[in-house]
Amino acid sequence: MAEFAHDKVTPLQGSTLSKKEQVAGMFDSIAFRYDFLNRFLSAGTDIRWRKKALAQLKNLNPQTILDVATGTADVAIMACSTLQPKSIVGIDISNGMLELGRKKVEKLKLGHLISLQQGDSETINFADNSFDAVTVAFGVRNFQHLEQGLAEIKRVLRPGGKLVVLEFSKPKAAGMKQLYSLYMHTVAPAAGKLFSKNRNAYKYLDESIKKFPEGKNFTTVLDQLGYANTYYKPLSLGICTIYCGDK
Repeated sequence: MAEFAHDKVTPLQGSTLSKKEQVAGMFDSIAFRYDFLNRFLSAGTDIRWRKKALAQLKNLNPQTILDVATGTADVAIMACSTLQPKSIVGIDISNGMLELGRKKVEKLKLGHLISLQQGDSETINFADNSFDAVTVAFGVRNFQHLEQGLAEIKRVLRPGGKLVVLEFSKPKAAGMKQLYSLYMHTVAPAAGKLFSKNRNAYKYLDESIKKFPEGKNFTTVLDQLGYANTYYKPLSLGICTIYCGDK
């Protein structure tokens, strides 16, 4: 498996813990403010991004969905109403995030549809061909080994199933590019420190976005792993991108 630059970006430079362990600890520490900061830092646009990502699955009409890096279950919950599947499993390496997700699922009385479990993208605890669709929202940058995680996702997809990835990217337009850079380098880490007491988490966000293989580079990775019909769609002038591939 190839190694990518963002694979080496970690929340804590100099730590002896693996990226996976550091990311789990980071999300545990900011879980209590995660949903608020998502809405605040994106001015609510992240909700629209998730809806557009899930819209890529409407023609497929998936009945079983796996949401990898589910966090507090935003995508899993939204998928219940937009796609109306029979079941959704959400996995994440952060127990802190999952605990909040379970509270949201319980409050919305969706426990019969959504199951949240601690799990790792690189060793998914399900049989081959288990799911009609797999979603990953803002999670692939956190994979310790990108190709291994994407290959494991392909394994659990049924033939004809679809992967939908939603991930941050870097705007290319003049002016917007500079504004975005300033925002991610200065505003987001400052807000992270103010509201979650963790500046490193949002500094890591900026650094991992910079080194992520976005756009055509990412669909090339999917192609090389054997995904079919791959494509990508930039959103909000390139701040975010949807990536898709079929098994």
